[in-house]
Amino acid sequence: MKWTGITIAALVLGVFIFREPLKATAFDKLTANMFVEEDQDDFDPGPAVGTTFPGVSATYRGEALTALDQFQGPNGLAFVATRSADWCPYCMKQMIQLQEYKAQYDAAGIGLVAITYDAPDLQQAFIDQHGIEYPLLHDVDAQTFISLGILNEQYEPGNSAYGIPHPGMIVIDPDGQIVGKLFIEAYSVRVSAESALAYAQRALGIAS
Repeated sequence: MKWTGITIAALVLGVFIFREPLKATAFDKLTANMFVEEDQDDFDPGPAVGTTFPGVSATYRGEALTALDQFQGPNGLAFVATRSADWCPYCMKQMIQLQEYKAQYDAAGIGLVAITYDAPDLQQAFIDQHGIEYPLLHDVDAQTFISLGILNEQYEPGNSAYGIPHPGMIVIDPDGQIVGKLFIEAYSVRVSAESALAYAQRALGIAS
């Protein structure tokens, strides 16, 4: 086939016009089987269950933040550490699904908050696009993930991915004690929002 200037221009125009549908299709295919019903591996980074949650070094809506009290529900908090709301399709799909289940977390009296290393403006673009209503925090200089012991050390400072965590959920009771954790070693696999809620309810001693 002979490629002419017009043919190439038409191809480029077609890709430009249909880039978002193509991107969405690729996104859906890539993340089709990412959710599982439970954490079945031995990967368990972060503070031990039974210890006090050490707090965060983060920003939220432009304000510095060290504690999560304002986000806590009457029965506790589900703290979700995830990689990126800008470039990680698995993280984005997880956060979108968590939004879909936010009402169920609210009904169970469990606060829901997530944190990524993304710059706040990138987080806000994701929040606006997908209608995210639970708090999404910005980790400052990876300090939260370092203090929690969940920083992904595969990446060195200067790498664009430096500062991402091993994704997972930490369940915190109203007294600030860690009562449960969900971490899976494969970054492309996450416990579904529904199953994570059931796990959090069990960990907090709440009837489902």
